[in-house]
Amino acid sequence: MKTMKLILISICAVMAAVVLTSCTQSQANDVKIPMASSVKPSPHEKVATFSEGCFWHAEIVFQSLVGVRDAVSGYAGGNIPNPTYEEVSSSKTGHAETVNVYYDSSKISYKTLMDAFFASVDPTELNRQGPDIGSQYRSIVFYRTPQEKKLVEDKIKVINASKKYNGKVVTQVLPFSKFYKAEEYHQEYISRNPNNPYVQNVSIPDYEEFRRNFKEGKFK
Repeated sequence: MKTMKLILISICAVMAAVVLTSCTQSQANDVKIPMASSVKPSPHEKVATFSEGCFWHAEIVFQSLVGVRDAVSGYAGGNIPNPTYEEVSSSKTGHAETVNVYYDSSKISYKTLMDAFFASVDPTELNRQGPDIGSQYRSIVFYRTPQEKKLVEDKIKVINASKKYNGKVVTQVLPFSKFYKAEEYHQEYISRNPNNPYVQNVSIPDYEEFRRNFKEGKFK
């Protein structure tokens, strides 16, 4: 089954001229897209790993936060080594689109990153996120320590008790095992492809909503 993202990418390739004159073009151009920092890793740098639907969206969410140096798109959670985007998109590898977040723990805490994750995802959607459908778009928090696991599990309890959503949280909480970096053309995709219709109509609006609603972290 094709996802909405793949369909919109195809439309972009076929109708580039139409997209360039679209009334929504200025929307992406008016938004400052957060990029990975070129600074060297600090002695306090750690890594956190999250899956929250499209990894293009996840990249800019985390890269917008003070203390995050980079968010790298890739795949995790499955059992196929070195998967390609096409293989992951088939929903047969067990992998989800994922980001490795490289952050300075002296400037931002794991808890704040976790809070940003839950603020930028609908944790009650099973095997999808917004228009993207398939197990590759499921939400996952990969923990590296027992402390991280407890933080996530406690957060889920709070969300469920709050009745914010109609359903229960279905986000998986899994031990981190292996991360496979995605193809180069996926890295910093939104900044490189501001006129892509998926970027304009899904990624940018979702990102702007996150920035409006997330109060726990400092934005760059």
